Amino acid sequence: MQIEYRDDPNPGNQALNALWARAWNASAPRDFSTILSRSLAHVGAFSGSTLVGFVNIAWDGGIHAFILDTCVDPVFRRQGIATGLVERAKILARDRGAEWLHVDFEPRLTHFYRRIGFTPTEAGLIRLCN
Repeated sequence: MQIEYRDDPNPGNQALNALWARAWNASAPRDFSTILSRSLAHVGAFSGSTLVGFVNIAWDGGIHAFILDTCVDPVFRRQGIATGLVERAKILARDRGAEWLHVDFEPRLTHFYRRIGFTPTEAGLIRLCN
């Protein structure tokens, strides 16, 4: 199976919502156009014409960028696709002027993010809606 990584592919709401449904069990469709238009970059992983993985790189307009929404279709997991997405995101963020790349993640993903170079930091989080 050949996976192709594409920078800023703008796959469209239909493809992104289909991936979200598979990867996150998300049933409510979203409009991604506003999110992606404000991003520093995003990376898609494709098997043929099918979007099977995605990562968004948000930013503060300066030197800080943030990895968001790293996801891979469950059928394609455990094949290095998430690693490929984040590695490509690291390069894009640096090439586009970011000096720091942040990521928040659930404890079960600690090993994954440590393995690809992220170091621990203190951070805070507050949920703003129920």
